[in-house]
Amino acid sequence: MQLSEQEIVRRESLQKLRELGVEPYPAEMFDVNAFAADIKENFDAEKNNYQDVSLAGRIMIVRGKGKVSFAELQDSSGRIQLFIKRDNVCPDEDKTLYNPVITKLLDIGDFVGVRGAVFITRTGEISIRVQEFKFLSKALRPLPIVKKKKNEETGEVEIFDAFTDPELRYRQRYVDLVVNPHVREIFIKRSKVINSMRSYFDEQGWMEVETPILQTIHGGAAARPFATHHNTLDMPLYLRIANELYLKRLIVGGFDGVYEFGKMFRNEGMDRTHNPEFTAMEIYVAYKDYVWMMGMVEECLERVALAVNGTTKAMVGENEIEFKGPYRRISMYDAIKEYTGIDVSDMDEDALRKVCKELHIQIDNTMGRGKLIDEIFGEKVEEHLIQPTYLTDYPIEMTPLAKKHREKEGLVERFELFINGKEVANAYSELNDPIDQRGRFEDQLKLAARGDDEAMVLDEDFLRALEYGMPPTSGLGIGIDRLTMMLTNQSSIQEVLFFPQMKAEK
Repeated sequence: MQLSEQEIVRRESLQKLRELGVEPYPAEMFDVNAFAADIKENFDAEKNNYQDVSLAGRIMIVRGKGKVSFAELQDSSGRIQLFIKRDNVCPDEDKTLYNPVITKLLDIGDFVGVRGAVFITRTGEISIRVQEFKFLSKALRPLPIVKKKKNEETGEVEIFDAFTDPELRYRQRYVDLVVNPHVREIFIKRSKVINSMRSYFDEQGWMEVETPILQTIHGGAAARPFATHHNTLDMPLYLRIANELYLKRLIVGGFDGVYEFGKMFRNEGMDRTHNPEFTAMEIYVAYKDYVWMMGMVEECLERVALAVNGTTKAMVGENEIEFKGPYRRISMYDAIKEYTGIDVSDMDEDALRKVCKELHIQIDNTMGRGKLIDEIFGEKVEEHLIQPTYLTDYPIEMTPLAKKHREKEGLVERFELFINGKEVANAYSELNDPIDQRGRFEDQLKLAARGDDEAMVLDEDFLRALEYGMPPTSGLGIGIDRLTMMLTNQSSIQEVLFFPQMKAEK
């Protein structure tokens, strides 16, 4: 391993600390009773509170030499200034230790623990007068330190050497979180998205469950799976592309409402809105239909938006999105007609191929009627659906797991929720007729024979479950990553994943 000059110096400092009798990686715990943000928000000089605080975190700035030093400590809540005076830190000990430890061997990025009293300096800075100082962990690599300078002419703060390269940020997220505080806020909000949704479901009496990630059949969606092999059982297995079929088995088993937050895996392309590993929430509620589900989604997402941002409105790019319902509803056929002027509702496969050619949409011979309609929609309609919009009543060929429409021949009871031109949620009145379901699976097998590698497979055990009887049920899936992107105004999915998938590091 080739070390940089700074890394060599830090390793030398590590050795010198040990020679001085200072353990740079102590085993004992350090008690913390306060955080930087709380102190800066609540300290009152008149009340003289926070007079015995213990904090721990990284040293981000060190200034001064000799008997007095200033430093900035960054903990999980923010930064606060430390005032370190030799006589305070070492009142009864050998003061010869102070200078080398504090002014020479302390590096930016080191973890330390301090105990002291809060006060305000002459310059008005809330600070901690350090009385005890302890090394907790020595950093052997230097952090990329962001430098700030005030422009005297404009008064603006200019930033230099910022850690902004996406390749480095995503690959070294641990560094990104340390030096870019706004990144931490994104993931705090992501946690609020999940927790507020979970809280809403729990209040309704629905149960959170877990279903298999390794599956013998990759069912529940139209997508290419990741394949693996189980050595002991000597059988192929697949990382799940959806958890739908297992959750519906639980409805068969007698639960009225079940939901799951889980990782899904699809062996497909990667771009700014797709990652091969992503998080989805799926929920199934017995005795409900897709119309009821639309109202539930509006109520749920309003609550999520309020929990995350304190308002039902959110800026997504240049668009202000209103998450409070009701949302617009339009059928797929009507949406295509609205934005292309073409009525595709009665067209067969050959006619749809001609339309795609006229609209300059690339297609191939593996695509059946449903996929052709989906391509037209994706190319000509999707980008126009900015405010939350339910796209409803899909052609039966596109949705093998949804119930036939109660009034419209050739359609199913399905909606997708589009926000800012992207799909965020997908829901059905679930198909619970086992004979119809078998026929739909068989139609998918025909598409697979034509070369469609995203066609669904036939799941005999799921069909057996349906034959035991499943009550009328409505199901919903929400993409947590995309929803988080919108509520935090991020244009790339990589910004809302701690560790997005990347090419191998060279």
